[in-house]
Amino acid sequence: MTVNFAMIATGRIADNQLAPAVTEAEGARLWSVFSRDRGRAAEFSARHGAASPAPAHDDLDELLADPELDAVIIASPDKIHAAQGLAAARAGKHVFAEKPMVTDRADGRALVDTCGGAGVKLGVAFHMRWHAGHRALAEAAHAGRFGTLRHMRVNWTQRQPDASNWRASPEVGRWWSLGGVGPHCIDQVCWFMQPEAGEVKTLRSVIDNSVWNSPHDETAVLVMHFENGATAEICTSMQFVSPKRMEVYGEEGWAICEETFGYDGDGRIWTDRGELDFPVHNPYVGEVRDFVLAVEEDRKPEVDGEEGLQNVDLLLRAVGA
Repeated sequence: MTVNFAMIATGRIADNQLAPAVTEAEGARLWSVFSRDRGRAAEFSARHGAASPAPAHDDLDELLADPELDAVIIASPDKIHAAQGLAAARAGKHVFAEKPMVTDRADGRALVDTCGGAGVKLGVAFHMRWHAGHRALAEAAHAGRFGTLRHMRVNWTQRQPDASNWRASPEVGRWWSLGGVGPHCIDQVCWFMQPEAGEVKTLRSVIDNSVWNSPHDETAVLVMHFENGATAEICTSMQFVSPKRMEVYGEEGWAICEETFGYDGDGRIWTDRGELDFPVHNPYVGEVRDFVLAVEEDRKPEVDGEEGLQNVDLLLRAVGA
């Protein structure tokens, strides 16, 4: 079986990561492309070898009416995800959305319910789940290698030159650092710690936007307290550069990941028993392949809509919404 995907939007992630991953993933094929600019859609289609006889679209309904199209990858700005996902589901297309899945709880619930009612899959693109080292570490943690996990710390920051990034704009984004890298940080914590730790009982945050006075978070520090007493700290920022780092602490061991967050699936991981060796694989290929298998096997994707909605809920709680 081959799943024909449409790429919704043609930005950097779609161009550099998602479209190449679709080309490489077994059972996936880039079929068509949507952009507000048909010329840009045509250029993207040609660059990535979209297979449809007429691949370039600037009308979403026209693209979704194609009976040969099976699924969409939504890589547009955050606030547009819900409307595009709902349109795709109503047209009977599977939906694979970049994170964050949506920017509003009601929209998220509507998307989950509409996809369920239409009998289509809804998945969220958390490619760091497919980092081979993270995956091996999570499997070990879930098997009890570190005992009960008591604490995690995640740090992912970068330095932006100004507030021109689209995520700093309230028109198309709701968070900046929390929207760009925060969903991955939250997802890693929840993936490692749940279900053993239970739900996030308390979430407190410090939000700063004083460098550029942007309307959204430039730096965010989150402290999470789970039902079983476990805790987690997350720091995201667009104000400064720091090592990308994840720390996992259990009652019987610990692990530290250095520079494993990013595009390439590399970095270093060491534990209380020594360094963890892992193969370097493209994590974007892994997430696309998992979604293809979810369609083929009629099962949930690795991260389904309910988990995507939980992630959005925590992002909203972080900014007091």
